[in-house]
Amino acid sequence: MRAVLDNEIFYGMVLLMGGFLLSMFLTPIYTYFAYKYKFWKKQKKTTVQGEALPVMTKLHAHKFKRSFPTMAGIIGVVAVLVVTLVCILDRGQTWLPLAGFIGGGVVGLIDDLINVFGSGKGAAGLRAPVKFALISIVGLALGWFFTMKLGWTSVNVPFVGNVEIGIAGMMMLFAFAVVATSNAVNITDGLDGLAGGLMIFAYGAYGVIALTQGQLLLFGFCMTVVGWLLSYVWFNVPPARFMMGDVGSFALGAGLGVIAMMTNAFLLLPIIGILLVIEAGSSLIQMFSKAVFKKKIFISAPLHHHLEAKGWGEAKIVMRFWVIAGFFAIFGIFIALVSGVI
Repeated sequence: MRAVLDNEIFYGMVLLMGGFLLSMFLTPIYTYFAYKYKFWKKQKKTTVQGEALPVMTKLHAHKFKRSFPTMAGIIGVVAVLVVTLVCILDRGQTWLPLAGFIGGGVVGLIDDLINVFGSGKGAAGLRAPVKFALISIVGLALGWFFTMKLGWTSVNVPFVGNVEIGIAGMMMLFAFAVVATSNAVNITDGLDGLAGGLMIFAYGAYGVIALTQGQLLLFGFCMTVVGWLLSYVWFNVPPARFMMGDVGSFALGAGLGVIAMMTNAFLLLPIIGILLVIEAGSSLIQMFSKAVFKKKIFISAPLHHHLEAKGWGEAKIVMRFWVIAGFFAIFGIFIALVSGVI
């Protein structure tokens, strides 16, 4: 048994190295085109409702004084696609996470292209309802395949067991997982190295869960993504060389949502990805409070911008968030072990 497990871990490490090395090779190519064709990120100065963002604009003004390319998530989409197609493509284990990863990436890429090359009022990117509709279509399409082709109609409740929710319920839950996680990662991607580091822990934790369930190829997919993220963080620590953009954050979020469903551990996602919940939750609380009470709860939302405004340094926020993410990733694996998920 130990020898088999060692071989599977070694297999995962090979895929991790494949994702890492291919991403390192692709980075100079991306950088060349990013600077040649000016993939400059336009600073966001208004909310979804069109309100001004004076605090965030002031906090991040120094970043936009230099040419700062975005859409580096393209590197990850290409690297994960190539490694998966060559090494671990499988109908039962990797079709869906790859489709979620690519589907989310395409939605994000459209948004990034409008932001980079658009002009006028539309240059901020896709309007929120359009973006929501597109990622919802991705989630529903994948949910249909998950239920109708792979036969999943129940969800695991930790310490309870599998609960039957039917075809329609599973499709809606699957779509919710993709939409919610995509938007949460996108919201969290606001500081150099923040989202990349958090996703290393999240994908690593779900990789361990997949491995212990015997889903070797799904484990390999998670390790491939971790390999890209290690490369990304290498270049994205302050001062960042580039941003992953929506193409990266939506790919990571959609892929993670799919993997949470495929390991039947979606209800552990609020633990393993606790900071995604907190970050997205802080934005929702801020929007609700402003709409209903005409009052802000946070100086600036999401939470990492509030902490910046309170005087926390960017590196301090990022590294402390990494520590929290690492702790809850381990805690989530422990819950999976003792609750019957694994």
